[in-house]
Amino acid sequence: MSTYFEYEIRLSGLDVDGRGICKASALLNHLQNAATLAAEDGGFSRETLIQRYGAFWMLARSWYRLSRPLKWEDRLTVRTWHRGSRGAIMYRDYDILVDGQPVGESVSGWVLASVDTHKLMRLGTIAELDGTSGGELCKTMTLAKLRQPDILREAEQRRMRYSDSDLNGHVNNTRYADFACDAVDMERLEQDRFLAEMQIGYLAECRPGETLSIQVGGQGDSRYVRGVDPEGKPRFESALFFGELPS
Repeated sequence: MSTYFEYEIRLSGLDVDGRGICKASALLNHLQNAATLAAEDGGFSRETLIQRYGAFWMLARSWYRLSRPLKWEDRLTVRTWHRGSRGAIMYRDYDILVDGQPVGESVSGWVLASVDTHKLMRLGTIAELDGTSGGELCKTMTLAKLRQPDILREAEQRRMRYSDSDLNGHVNNTRYADFACDAVDMERLEQDRFLAEMQIGYLAECRPGETLSIQVGGQGDSRYVRGVDPEGKPRFESALFFGELPS
């Protein structure tokens, strides 16, 4: 038996850029909202995990791919399910549809951490996950660590601000997509191109007041962006792939 959850929203002016195309951070926010609501619907929400297990979900990696850009006033449907509790990472899959037609897909990897120590915990301890996976809907893609280009240049020194933070007090996962898009100067992207695919690895938490060196590399239709703290420790990494607008 397959179990999935659907989340629907019409994209607004807050989601899009000056071209009317949905920003990567806005799409990731909607995917994350869908995951949150799906967890609540499945009985393993943030509140449930904290109360029963002293644990919470941490997003480790995320990826999406689009066949065409999402646009202002598109009627977006996110259909999502998880793959079960085997292994260290719980994968969650997504199908992305506009007006009922598939336009993309996404995969995210989540880990379970202790509220007190932030150490990783076994997924198998969460009884609420049993029997609630997507079954035959489950994708096979896994998210590996990104390969770094040989040469990186510093795009900027970026200070983490209050406006970047979320409920946990650290920089929200979606903000790293903005950091990456700013670093590759998305506002200069050719009119016949769009950001077709992105993967982000969340390597360590950032908090307001910290500063990251944002570094960029790559060639052709791909870019690699990472954020490094003053001690040289990478905090996030991302890969962006650009494609031609469909005719």
